Amino acid sequence: MKTQLSSIIAGTMNWGIWDKKLSVHEMEHLIHICIENKITTFDHADIYGDYTTEAQFGKAFGESKISREKIQLISKCGIKSKGYKNNPVKHYDYSAAYIIWSVENSLRNLQTDYLDVLLLHRPSPLMQADEIAKAVTKLKQEGKIIDFGVSNFTASQTELIRQKTTISYNQVQFSATHHEAMLDGSFDYMQLHNIRPMSWNPLGTVFREDIEQTRRLKNLLVQLVDKYHLGADTILLAWILKHPAKVIPVAGTVNIARIQALMKATELQLEQQDWFAIWAESMGNKVP
Repeated sequence: MKTQLSSIIAGTMNWGIWDKKLSVHEMEHLIHICIENKITTFDHADIYGDYTTEAQFGKAFGESKISREKIQLISKCGIKSKGYKNNPVKHYDYSAAYIIWSVENSLRNLQTDYLDVLLLHRPSPLMQADEIAKAVTKLKQEGKIIDFGVSNFTASQTELIRQKTTISYNQVQFSATHHEAMLDGSFDYMQLHNIRPMSWNPLGTVFREDIEQTRRLKNLLVQLVDKYHLGADTILLAWILKHPAKVIPVAGTVNIARIQALMKATELQLEQQDWFAIWAESMGNKVP
């Protein structure tokens, strides 16, 4: 039985010094806003904010006086950045000892006793499934994690680990501009093995790049906004949510108005022809 996550997840990568530089007070307010809008799951990674964002969020959560049972916390581990603890080169570490240490460190930073979901941040050529399973088993037995998953793993990389321990989630890049996961077998594999996808960067590059692909999509979205009376970002999230793999978007916005609009995507019944129209405009040709 998987942990019940919210239909849309709040991504915290940009909350700290990497981008928005929110204060502890601002983070506390944002946590309340998310919960008020039924976004109760928060996505972290140890490296966010150069290893500072988890602790800042933890202080904000502590000051919020919100019950731990009202939220779900996800974190990722495995990346050792260059310079972190005197590392001469960025690399991955999935030894059992490091996974366990990372989780315990995240728990201290987040001021919690457990993670709802632990994810391995990126696949490593040197990862050993037995080592990973050893850590996951111990962490689950001790109640420090409830569910386990991976992030940015291919189907074969996931299967390598799944042979040794249960995998419940895989967080991958998926959006209207980056839809490879539904074409390369990733989503098919996840559906076959009851693995729930999460989507990072769910709006893709639609609003960040001015290229032919995004111009085509924006022209179509003008029509769809008029048809559905909802924002373009809401429609793009609804496009993701319509996929039968039951993808959970990880939305990184800190804009309160946009946060308040996010959940409207879960109520929007995007017509099938409009779903395919978005895909076709992204590809720049007719559906094959």
